[in-house]
Amino acid sequence: MNVAPAGFTLHRDLPAGFAEFFLPLHEEFTPWQQRRAHARAEVLARAHAGTLPTYLPPSEATTTAWRIELPSWCADQRNQMTGPADDAELVVKMLNSGAPGVMLDLEDSMVNTWEHLMLGHDNVLAALYGELTYDDRRRGKTVGITPSDTVIFNRVRGLHLSQAGVVGPDLTSASLFDVALLVYRLDYGRLKHPLCIYIPKSESAEEALWWKALFDRAIEIKGWEPGSIRAMALVESHPLAYQMEEFLFNLREYIIGLNLGRWDYMASLIHYNLHDPAWLLPDRNTIPLDVPFFQNLRTLMPEITHKHGALAIGGMTALYPSREDAELNERALSVLERDKKNEASCLMDGAWTGHPDQNAIAVAQFPQPNQIDRRPELATVHPDLRPVPAGVGSATIDGTRAAVRTVIRYRNGVLEGKGASLLDGYMEDLATDRIYRLMIAQRLRFPGPYTPSSLARIFDEELARIVDALDAPTPETRARYRRARELSEQMILTGAFDPT
Repeated sequence: MNVAPAGFTLHRDLPAGFAEFFLPLHEEFTPWQQRRAHARAEVLARAHAGTLPTYLPPSEATTTAWRIELPSWCADQRNQMTGPADDAELVVKMLNSGAPGVMLDLEDSMVNTWEHLMLGHDNVLAALYGELTYDDRRRGKTVGITPSDTVIFNRVRGLHLSQAGVVGPDLTSASLFDVALLVYRLDYGRLKHPLCIYIPKSESAEEALWWKALFDRAIEIKGWEPGSIRAMALVESHPLAYQMEEFLFNLREYIIGLNLGRWDYMASLIHYNLHDPAWLLPDRNTIPLDVPFFQNLRTLMPEITHKHGALAIGGMTALYPSREDAELNERALSVLERDKKNEASCLMDGAWTGHPDQNAIAVAQFPQPNQIDRRPELATVHPDLRPVPAGVGSATIDGTRAAVRTVIRYRNGVLEGKGASLLDGYMEDLATDRIYRLMIAQRLRFPGPYTPSSLARIFDEELARIVDALDAPTPETRARYRRARELSEQMILTGAFDPT
């Protein structure tokens, strides 16, 4: 959990007046957030007892005509480039890439520590004002943001997370803290478009009411005009996939679209089906991009969003291009093109990418500015969102070992202060780490070749393989990798699979 530094006081260590702004919000919204977190745990427990998520009964959200008016400044979101907000160089490069949208991340791709959080907040403000720079040592100059029409989104931490050390011994909502600090510090008159919040990790339509109430209160307290805050939301939990229309309805005054956060969604799908041996998934990188459990949701989302005038955005392609490895670069860009073409054929309006070299190819796959005037021809508006992945990919001991190496190296990166790491050509963050840990847990849970002792041997062998490949590792480096190995294995054995 993110904890403010020892000796921190809200009145002294954050901007003057913030404590008076924040504490009433904390009193109002943190108990509500904690109730929603408790409700999530109950839904997961029911799923593991056999009562899985499903569609809600008909309601005003699904049976009446209502529409979201999409502003012209965000109508084109054919590519949204994403990356950690604490990396100023990457933020500037993303904003100079030509992408129609850029999402600055305070969540999955950034280490959840106080130092990185505060740096991320500072970079977000500077980027919103067009003032962020970085020192390009290779070229010997300072590089800044080139003015453009790129829409800047800001992903705050989700309702699953709490923040410690800010309000004495009490926990506060991390989502609330991030939104409040951003809103309080912001000079709204300097923005080129409304403040855009990317909402992560939602698990029910009811949670949209929390976000609506928070945006309402922020606008009221700041005296901003209606429409000063807009939002997009990620669908990256299995329960929310059944409640997308209701979620949009509850947040209709603010929301402009939904995004299929595919990697967290895959992790959530495994988590909710962890009791079911029919849901044993193959090696992650052998799962085809059009696997039915993705494709069914990928076609349902545009039906729901376009019905009401909102955008549908696709997910991240994990394989990254390389300017040093021509073969890898060609393969990565070819995979990207096929992946985004598939999303466009499902009538999505855009995609996510994480590397500037991906932007042109991603944008080229989608009609300009969007496909909101089109809706897919579905046999039913309640498709099966849990088709069993029989006959998909392959499950191998090499795949298990690759997963073990990835979680060790990813956790080592976290201990070094990196929330995302490029490993074997794939960009791995908390979501993909969670997928690998859940896949290993599945293979350990059901009868097969793995036991806790045999898994421990694999962890030992793969740790040795990683360390042997390092160039003269120091004792500190060896100790950090051992700690990464211990943490990763322990998370699997204790069932620590919530998206924390």
